[in-house]
Amino acid sequence: MSRGPFEGVLAPVATPFNDDLSVDRARFVAFARDLLSNGCSALVPFGSTSEATSLARGERMDLLTALREAEVPGAKLLPGVGLPNLPETVELTRHALDHGCGGVLLLPPFFYKKIDDAGLYAYVRELIQRVGDDRLRLYLYHIPGHAGVGWSPELVDRLVADFPGTVGGLKDSGGDWGYAEALLRKYPGFGVFVGNERYLRDALELGGPGTITATANVNPALLNRLYERWGRGGGDALNQAVIAYRRALEGFPTIPGVKAVLAHQTGHAGWARVRPPLTALPADQATDLVQKLSALEALTAGAGRPSGSG
Repeated sequence: MSRGPFEGVLAPVATPFNDDLSVDRARFVAFARDLLSNGCSALVPFGSTSEATSLARGERMDLLTALREAEVPGAKLLPGVGLPNLPETVELTRHALDHGCGGVLLLPPFFYKKIDDAGLYAYVRELIQRVGDDRLRLYLYHIPGHAGVGWSPELVDRLVADFPGTVGGLKDSGGDWGYAEALLRKYPGFGVFVGNERYLRDALELGGPGTITATANVNPALLNRLYERWGRGGGDALNQAVIAYRRALEGFPTIPGVKAVLAHQTGHAGWARVRPPLTALPADQATDLVQKLSALEALTAGAGRPSGSG
């Protein structure tokens, strides 16, 4: 299987914070590099698990600059850029292109509810026109449960038809496998990433490029083994191990849960910090989660984990 910059296992990179809740820039960069060394083919800084909506625009820009200064390849970066207002979304998108990023992940404007397809189409059209750069590759982020608005199949049809080569893919975190399945069947080659790895093998069977998932922060090597094993037969036990890990993590709030696991894996307690309004996982729940994942050790043995060192 050929692997481009946006195929395989991608992590929405968790963001570490210092005691004063400022971003731990050095640890963020080190963690991103570790993820690429331990199974991730590319990274999605400022995705949902990155606490993107808790980061200021300037913080996002500074962290992206830090990644590139650390020689993280731009082709392996798919930063989230979507904000409720168009001007700042344009600014973040231009900044990503100026830093050589291979694409951007566009969350729809998420404050106004019941926005129709015409409004979302106008938003994307204006973004493309204002950025005015042929290098732009947009990946739509479909997460209506959080954003309150999503990319309907009909709207995706129109965007793909009107902006070929620019609208190149989508991350589906809508929770309905039928949505992703329909897009994969209709648009061979369109980069539909599943946000839940329990559907990874199904998506790969239909020509999907891979997964963008929160668990790639804590379980990248096992996910990558499943991705690499696809098409060579077998792999049922590996698939079940991946699903079991996902189910264990789903029993806890996603972002605090991921960070609690990172704190355990790295031995750095600061990883457990989240920015308000989120709250860290209580100690008893963090212990419970770690114990549940440790019980899966026989399934994940040899997979490897990122060090998250700073």
